Amino acid sequence: MPDTHDTSRAPWLRLPWLLPLCVAALLLGAWQAWVTLAGIPPYLLPSPWRIAQTLHSDWALLGAAWWVTVKITLWAFACAVLLGMGVAFAFVQSRWIEAAFFPYAVLLQVTPIVAIAPLIIIWVKDPTTSLVLCATLVALFPIIANTTQGLRSVSPGLAAYFELQGASRWQTLWRLRLPSALPYVLTGWRISGGLALIGAIVAEFVAGTGGTATGLAYQILQSGYQLDIPRMFAALTLVTLTGVAQFSLLSALSHRLLSGWHDSALPR
Repeated sequence: MPDTHDTSRAPWLRLPWLLPLCVAALLLGAWQAWVTLAGIPPYLLPSPWRIAQTLHSDWALLGAAWWVTVKITLWAFACAVLLGMGVAFAFVQSRWIEAAFFPYAVLLQVTPIVAIAPLIIIWVKDPTTSLVLCATLVALFPIIANTTQGLRSVSPGLAAYFELQGASRWQTLWRLRLPSALPYVLTGWRISGGLALIGAIVAEFVAGTGGTATGLAYQILQSGYQLDIPRMFAALTLVTLTGVAQFSLLSALSHRLLSGWHDSALPR
């Protein structure tokens, strides 16, 4: 029987990062050529090469700031995962609990963190704790919403079978609801990871305006005040690369956990 699979797409399926890398190379090359040929000064728009040089020369400063931002992001993401999944498990156990408290979870999503971050920074004396709390509030809702939706998206037939076999709530949650909800949970993690980074940067901006030297956001502010635009772009580059790396790691984890049994992870 002839092979009906399209083998011409196999290299791209094996190397899904290759096409985005080629696009990035083309865009950076066009950026470099435009800045060079147009003679644009670095204080208006630095070239990619100038940004790379700034990253190398100012790494002692930017690297320390980057690590502060990464730690805040990771702590916020871990807190959001633990708290969000705990809240979702409670929602699934009781419709009354979900009806009473889910609107307050939505309230966290629709309230701008810029509006409440100054209050949190004032109320919480430890700067790092206040920044982690701000970032956690930003990253919390996607985990609550996706995990709750996933835990409720269980086949009624399987749920009835577990009930018929006399399974306890814990056994049903651990052996049926959680495996079925895993794609939803991991999707929430991927969204929350990026929001944790955004929340950390926003909180650092607020703290930076108060004179607290923290992470990359503070370096962006300081570079803007000093008109050091190459350093500003270098800090922005670190923020972007951090977000891309975080999303890639969470996507790899999702593929690892879902491959071999879930349709979303099967090759197309």
